[in-house]
Amino acid sequence: MKIEVDDTRCFAVGNCALQAPAVFDQNDEDGRVVVLDPAPSEQQYAQVREAASRCPAAVIVLHEDARDRPGTIPREE
Repeated sequence: MKIEVDDTRCFAVGNCALQAPAVFDQNDEDGRVVVLDPAPSEQQYAQVREAASRCPAAVIVLHEDARDRPGTIPREE
């Protein structure tokens, strides 16, 4: 999993930092999202997905492949 954010559209609500504090924080000056870990560990995936889903501005984009989803088997090409 890789994380991308568009902090220019961030509302500074802070849901991301509450849901996944090891991965997201807020800028001290304006409260906008800061990504602390753009490639979090597998143990953090559920928290990161929850943080992304709770973002009211939808500024968090998760780049995942089949290996990042529990219970899926990657296709061989």
